[in-house]
Amino acid sequence: MGILDFLKKQFVDVIDWVEEPGDLAVRYPMEDREIQNGAALTVREGQVAFFYNEGRMADAFGPGQHTLETANLPLLTALQNWDKGFQSPFKADVLFFSQKEQAGLKWGTAQPVTVRDKEFGPLRIRAFGGYSFRIEEPPVFQAKLMGTLERVRVEDVEPQLRSAIATQLATSLGRSEFGFVDMAADQAAMSERLREMVQPAFTQWGLSCQTFFVESLSLPDEVQKYLDKASSMRVVGDLDRFVKFQSGDAIEKAASQDGGIAGMGVGAGAGMAMGQAMAGALGGGGASAAAPASEDAYGQIEKLHKLLTIGAITQEDFDAKKAELLGRIR
Repeated sequence: MGILDFLKKQFVDVIDWVEEPGDLAVRYPMEDREIQNGAALTVREGQVAFFYNEGRMADAFGPGQHTLETANLPLLTALQNWDKGFQSPFKADVLFFSQKEQAGLKWGTAQPVTVRDKEFGPLRIRAFGGYSFRIEEPPVFQAKLMGTLERVRVEDVEPQLRSAIATQLATSLGRSEFGFVDMAADQAAMSERLREMVQPAFTQWGLSCQTFFVESLSLPDEVQKYLDKASSMRVVGDLDRFVKFQSGDAIEKAASQDGGIAGMGVGAGAGMAMGQAMAGALGGGGASAAAPASEDAYGQIEKLHKLLTIGAITQEDFDAKKAELLGRIR
């Protein structure tokens, strides 16, 4: 080994860290860890550098350019029992930590979480969303997650964070006093509640949860279909009306198919079925005629619009009936 290689190995006079996306912490590679007294330390924006002596944290440096001397390394000086005139190279571990926000991370429930919904009873729901975090307390992060590792990246800690989120999510949703519909409608408030719940788990690792978003709440397909059907029935008004419209729709589709005389017969039946369904949904033709004209007409138009919304009637049917009803108002 030549003299230049020996000097390069023994003495370090420039220390800095150019982090890559996803980097959280790195142990500066100094081979035999001999740092020249008066060496230059560069700490970039969003970083912090810590000096460790035999596993014990000593001095810390924030963003900026620093000259390493006994004067600005008081704790390291005390740990190594230097006197003020000490000028030789010294040994120390230098760890850099990134305190930038690590954003764009995803979380989700691997298995459905069972909640006791106030309206529908026990439900199994899935939830997905995003979050971000940053290193808040580097010494805690080093002690709990980094240890003797040379480098720690986001992907190294992300599984642990997702597990903590899933646990808190199950706890929160399991004892929630809010119904599924309420939670889905107010995801912003739910996101903030969950962020507050996961924060203690992050804190124990020296991290802080910066943002937390619930992007979707979903039910098993069979439950969702049931709720969709129930919602349609509530819009129509009651089960009897819903069945009538379902029947009328099925008959109309059958009549539209080729079938000769049979098709014509079904077509005639379809017209009667649709008329009966319309009459049933609107409370009956005779009763409607007897009601006050303006109040009854506006009420029927409103019902017709609901039927149009769920696809029970066409836009043409709606427009024609609306014009007829408005014509009754004097």
